[in-house]
Amino acid sequence: MAPTIGDRQFTDSSIITNFIINRGNGVKGLSEMGLKALPKPYIQPLEERLCISKIVPQQSIPIIDMSHWKNPQVASAVCDAAEKWGFFQIVNHDVPVEVLDNVKDATYRFFDLPADQKNKYSKENSASNNVRFGTSFSPEAEKSLEWKDYLSLFFVSEEEASMLWPPVCRREQVLDYIRRTEVVIKKLLQMLMEGLNVKEIDETKRSLLMGSIRTNLNYYPICPDPELTVGVGRHSDVSTLTILLQDEIGGLYVRGNQGDGDNWIHVPPIKGSLVINVGDALQILSNSRYKSVEHRVIANGTKNRISVPIFVNPKPTDIIGPLVEVLQNGEKPIYKQVLYSDYVKHFFRKAHDGKKTVEFAEI
Repeated sequence: MAPTIGDRQFTDSSIITNFIINRGNGVKGLSEMGLKALPKPYIQPLEERLCISKIVPQQSIPIIDMSHWKNPQVASAVCDAAEKWGFFQIVNHDVPVEVLDNVKDATYRFFDLPADQKNKYSKENSASNNVRFGTSFSPEAEKSLEWKDYLSLFFVSEEEASMLWPPVCRREQVLDYIRRTEVVIKKLLQMLMEGLNVKEIDETKRSLLMGSIRTNLNYYPICPDPELTVGVGRHSDVSTLTILLQDEIGGLYVRGNQGDGDNWIHVPPIKGSLVINVGDALQILSNSRYKSVEHRVIANGTKNRISVPIFVNPKPTDIIGPLVEVLQNGEKPIYKQVLYSDYVKHFFRKAHDGKKTVEFAEI
């Protein structure tokens, strides 16, 4: 039976907030009501909607074959993509398709739970801040909500995951996804560091690059009027790298690097591929050699969509700033030294706003 929120359902924001957040229905609960119109809190201002005239259909982000990853040409392609695009897809990366399919299945299993079961993992009810079911991005800071639900899992240890992560989403499947991608992450970071003249990734740099890991299970339900809202608003990630598994639906758009920059490129799903993007932390560490780039997700009017990003981050207690190796030839630092947890808090205390977060670290 579909959930209901009464006759005043679309005119009273407090009723909608109670329904999607306090009662744990999320935007999925709204979608399952068979809405004919988009609730007012989800209507985005015109400037935040993706206009079709801004989409560049012929362009594509780089697609890199990782099957011979020790070949210098592969490393060159990775570094070039990180500098010029901030985004690329990788294929033949040795993470089995079965592992990718399993974590997609785990995502559907969690979001198929009744609202009261998902709500056990909400901000108010979760046994740990490391496990969080939520909706939109930062509802208390947003003037318009985003059409997305998520389960956020901060990885501390396999033991904690076994105790605290939802059993229904098959913890072992999510953990296997993290384990298998970690090998790929290390290869990519090795290439990117060599491109910055960093010869060795010691323990200090390992912490800066991949000291903490968080994965999200994202669910974008069918939307009654997708042109009026967004799945995710314009933003860049605060990570070092983000590794994204898409399903076959599509809907991810990346800001292009041509002309005035106000153009958007669709990232088409490729079976078995992973989408890689540079985060703000790597932009800061590289003194802007590698670029974190704005991206967004559109809502879909006919199909439910899922995605599973892994955010590879510094430790919260790390101080981030341009690496010594990057500045050793006299290059002027663009960024100051900032506590990473302060940077992340700044990101989450406001709505998505393009690339403005990185200004927090600028000199």
